[in-house]
Amino acid sequence: MKFIIGKEDLLNGIRIVERATSQKAVQPVLYNILLETLENNQVRLSATDLVLTVITKVDAQVQEQGKITLPAKKINEIVSKLGNDLVTIEVEEGSTNVTITCQKSKFDIIGISASEFPQDVFNYEIDDTKCFDVELNPFLKGIKQAGFAAASYEVSNLLSGIVCEFNDGMLEIASTDGNRLARVREKLTSGIKEQTQLIIPSRTLNELLKMSSFIDEETVKICKDKSTIIFKSERILTISRLLEGQFPRYNQLIPSESPKKAVVNVSQLIAALERVSVMVNDKTSIVKMHFADNELTLTADTPEAGKSEDTIDIEYTDEELLIAFNYKFVLDALRIIESDEVIIGLNAPLSATVLKPNSEDDFICLIMPVQIR
Repeated sequence: MKFIIGKEDLLNGIRIVERATSQKAVQPVLYNILLETLENNQVRLSATDLVLTVITKVDAQVQEQGKITLPAKKINEIVSKLGNDLVTIEVEEGSTNVTITCQKSKFDIIGISASEFPQDVFNYEIDDTKCFDVELNPFLKGIKQAGFAAASYEVSNLLSGIVCEFNDGMLEIASTDGNRLARVREKLTSGIKEQTQLIIPSRTLNELLKMSSFIDEETVKICKDKSTIIFKSERILTISRLLEGQFPRYNQLIPSESPKKAVVNVSQLIAALERVSVMVNDKTSIVKMHFADNELTLTADTPEAGKSEDTIDIEYTDEELLIAFNYKFVLDALRIIESDEVIIGLNAPLSATVLKPNSEDDFICLIMPVQIR
């Protein structure tokens, strides 16, 4: 195998697919990227951890056909440090020793035979009758706003997924880990008309979000093939397992209204939380919030370290309320709100609290308080 390729083209291809490589692989080849030459002067790069697969194609001058797998971290490190010029990658037939040259730089790197790379990840079918186009910007915005509340534990658990529901020009995205819930609704001018619900691993959508800067189109094609979801753009193919089961009926958990309401400046609340959290107990991450007379007082304490307190002006005229949260959950929600102010809907010290932007955005976050001892 031998091909010549632009440094930036190769580096972009590596950065697109490397996030799908395994972090804890039983098979060493899952740490690697598969490089294959194609007939039409292109090189295909593929990576998989057996749940998520990412494939991309880059233009190159192919001189000899072939394929090899190379360690993702090492090839990224090498190529990123090369001069901005043409890169030559060469493998002798029957060998796994790869030579990478660029200007006067030369690297010899040991790969793994392409025959060890899982071939079943390529056993997918794109049936156009099961595909629909979705506008990329509102889809990505929805993932960013509503995907952060998904559980971080094992990928097979439904709560580690993000539910995406398409229905007659509307997109609803939601996630929950049992302690918090986020939901956003976006209008679409394109997409599927009949109701379709997909539960997609949060890692898959978060990786799609990170690689979106490499997608030039305004829409992405979504295809469902049995228990597989495929995202297809001109040069990038993302293939993932779907999660199957009954996702919690999250809309039933969202209160229709809250007895008490506070309007708070988002940046001021973030700053106050960050200051006060210096003194939180690392095991609980609890910050107490006292709402009273147009003021919000935040406190945190650790018996062996000390106490912190901060007060900010807010709009609040209801009866005073002392409530406590894992401050990290509150910060996560505030940081993705695209509004200067947040409306905080309150009830009782142990009732779910609602955060939503003081704007027209249809976003809502539900956070369960913790008991004050």
